[in-house]
Amino acid sequence: MIFKQYPFYFKSTIIMLGLVLATYILINLREVLVPFCFALIISILLIPLVNKFIKMGINRIVAIVFAMLIALIIFSGIMYFLSSQIAALASDIPLLKSKFQTLLTQFQHWVQMTFGMSIEKQVGILNNGIEKAKTYIGQTVGTALGTVMTVILLPVYVFLLLFYKSLLVNFFYEVNSNKHSKNLSEILGETKIAVQSYMQGLLMEAFIITVLYTMVLLFFGIKYAILMALMGAIINMLPFIGGVMSIILPVVIATITKEGYSTQLWIIISYTIIQFADNHYIIPMVVSSKVKINALFSIIVVLLGGAMWGFAGMFLSIPFVGILKIVFDRIEEMKPWGKLLGNEVPSKYRKKKLLKTAMAEQIVENK
Repeated sequence: MIFKQYPFYFKSTIIMLGLVLATYILINLREVLVPFCFALIISILLIPLVNKFIKMGINRIVAIVFAMLIALIIFSGIMYFLSSQIAALASDIPLLKSKFQTLLTQFQHWVQMTFGMSIEKQVGILNNGIEKAKTYIGQTVGTALGTVMTVILLPVYVFLLLFYKSLLVNFFYEVNSNKHSKNLSEILGETKIAVQSYMQGLLMEAFIITVLYTMVLLFFGIKYAILMALMGAIINMLPFIGGVMSIILPVVIATITKEGYSTQLWIIISYTIIQFADNHYIIPMVVSSKVKINALFSIIVVLLGGAMWGFAGMFLSIPFVGILKIVFDRIEEMKPWGKLLGNEVPSKYRKKKLLKTAMAEQIVENK
């Protein structure tokens, strides 16, 4: 059979249209897709526990329910702890608000004296930023964990994905030809291992960072230290940008509750040291290296995930791009895309020589 070769501009146009269509679908179906994606990751994490229960002779449905109950108990314990800490913070909100207003007024006068920007203009910029933040936060809460639909769909999705796991796997094998069955088996196996090890390592890293952050904040006498540390560790899960964002909250609390600025400086120094240790020692040792996405595309996909699905998209982006890379590495035509996403930097360029080299190119190459 002879396949027609289409010109590059035609293929690139089709690819761009496909990407636009896929983005449109992802944005408009986020209320359905976000809980499904979270459920997919949770179900992959629960597979070993379900299999262990089944090997013990427990019925499959009962094993799935037991595994989900264990996950629910752990999640409920974390949420109860967070809610109790937030309740303690809420009782001090009037005092914190008064102190923050005083600091804000002082800062506005300093900006006016230093940069000549009127207080009215500063207030306008601040209000504009608050409105944008409200929109973003509203989208995040509405798409991640704040809707009734998500609360209902998430456990249903998890149960059905675990129950119909063999049906779904057999479907993928049946729609592919025999010559691709080996590659498909490798893709499914590596995807399961990659997601499990990556998410488990990420949770372990978050626990270690929470302990280190708590020790620092308690040492400097910061109020709500455990809450600030836990929130910082959760935000720190976001690659590269999470580390910077995790510093902001304790610095703001220290500014409101402490006199002077030495405590804020020590917090920044301590957090920077912890993040250096996290990036160079904790992550390589604890978090799986199966998801090898380079820094450039990690930042891009995290920001794109945030733009489409809010905070939930930022967390989901890296595991799913890691899955894409595993698929790309197993398909011959897609291997260049897998290399592009990976973190292996070639030592030299692979250039194709032109039939005739221009004089200017010869001069440049000889330098």
